[in-house]
Amino acid sequence: MRLIVLHHHFRPGGVRRVIELATPMLRAGFRPPLSEVVLAGGEAPETPWWDRFAAALVPVPVRLVLEPAFGYLAGQRRTPAAVARRCRQALEQLLAGSQAGAAAVWAHNLSLGRNLLLTRELTRACAARGVTLLAHHHDWWFDHRWTRWPEMRRAGFSNVRAVAETLFGPPAVQHLVINSTDARLLRPALGGRVHWLPNPASPAEPVPAPQRTAARRWLDRRVPPEVPVWLVPTRLLRRKNLAEALLLTRWLRPEAWLVTTGGISSPEETAYARHLAAAATRHRWPLRLAVLAGGRADRQPSVPALMAAAEVLLLTSLIEGFGLPYLEAAAAQRPLLARTLPNIAPDLHRFGFRFPQAYAELAIPPELFDWRAERDRQARGFHRWRHALPGAYRRRAEPPALLAAAAPGPIAFSRLTLRAQIEVLGHPPERSLEAARPLNPFLADWRERASHGQLVLTPWPVGASRWLGGTAYARRLLRAWRAARCDPGSEPVDAAACQAHCVRDRLRAEHLYPLLWSPEV
Repeated sequence: MRLIVLHHHFRPGGVRRVIELATPMLRAGFRPPLSEVVLAGGEAPETPWWDRFAAALVPVPVRLVLEPAFGYLAGQRRTPAAVARRCRQALEQLLAGSQAGAAAVWAHNLSLGRNLLLTRELTRACAARGVTLLAHHHDWWFDHRWTRWPEMRRAGFSNVRAVAETLFGPPAVQHLVINSTDARLLRPALGGRVHWLPNPASPAEPVPAPQRTAARRWLDRRVPPEVPVWLVPTRLLRRKNLAEALLLTRWLRPEAWLVTTGGISSPEETAYARHLAAAATRHRWPLRLAVLAGGRADRQPSVPALMAAAEVLLLTSLIEGFGLPYLEAAAAQRPLLARTLPNIAPDLHRFGFRFPQAYAELAIPPELFDWRAERDRQARGFHRWRHALPGAYRRRAEPPALLAAAAPGPIAFSRLTLRAQIEVLGHPPERSLEAARPLNPFLADWRERASHGQLVLTPWPVGASRWLGGTAYARRLLRAWRAARCDPGSEPVDAAACQAHCVRDRLRAEHLYPLLWSPEV
């Protein structure tokens, strides 16, 4: 049995972490047993990561196959026709000798739409050979990633139906999703071919005291020595809504510094990062962005060590597919301040997690920013954003919260542009907190607790392993593999209706955030 694990790249991030954790869990479950694991992608991982990955799979041999055409289209110099041809040739070599029932392709994040030519060639190649294809969806191209649409059109996908047919049309594909909300959206069209597969997670071993101390010393060379550090363990992305984490830090622990770990992972995030960093410098805010970016990994503390050295962790994301940082905070036994995300909160509750410092939104009174200027900005931004949507979807976009308001009133901080967020942050924290406290009564208690180091921890639930443990993960994934063997997928799928159903949900006002409309600020 050959298992081929395919992803566009193997850069650090959530998808690679799932591959790293989950692949060794699958060794014992396949029948016939695994004879080889092939890691295939457009970019190579770092050597230390590859060495650890291969060692975790011993005695199963592991092979790395690199094909640049498997990477993101935006990074390719070939024409679309040449990329498709190269993908076809590389897949023929990759699947050569694979027999029906004795090979499986576990493909990650085809749903991002970053290389639909690969997706199309992969589904065709697997179908022609009877090879099981498990399409593991971590993110969606239509979930605030509409800048992918022009790229898709240039690649030859002239309408949304063509995209839908490529992602959802092939009948033999099994679709793995990481939250139950996505499963519920897909099942009306795809039925039993949809499998809910929560990411694997487990309570971490405590970071040894020397590593924690070394991480704190390392931080003291980057922030004022011995100040409290509140940490956001994430890359520098708009969807992480980092200004909100800074606002919470300034309100609840004025003497603390906010630190983020990862750097920019895409050119589309550059303007956001530049404006936020410039505002922090101009106003002398206690903010240190991307503390791990650009350094040598062997000379830096690990993210778990930084989490252990931090006083508090924060997660202020606008969207998440699974919400691994919630679990990492519980595993690290650090207090967490986090936004409640409707698509993943039910799953976390089902797993047994309770987050005492979770909140839906931070309500901001209109006197803390220029309401009229912000309304004009959002009106222009929303018009441009909606015009950039595929024509078939434009009318489905609901107006965002601020534009739907008849008169100035409280608005969630997350529903503001970065410029308005910076205006709010520009006020002295005591003044803005005093104005916002009546709208957010939980802040008074949290500030009192934070000042005395008494923010509440989230324990790791006793029963979480039945959902998140390695055995449970392997069982769910192998169930999807067996389902493909039992059902070759002869029934047609209304792919366009399936995608439209998902898009309709994503274009509701509750899912619209100005930060995500455009890379430009």
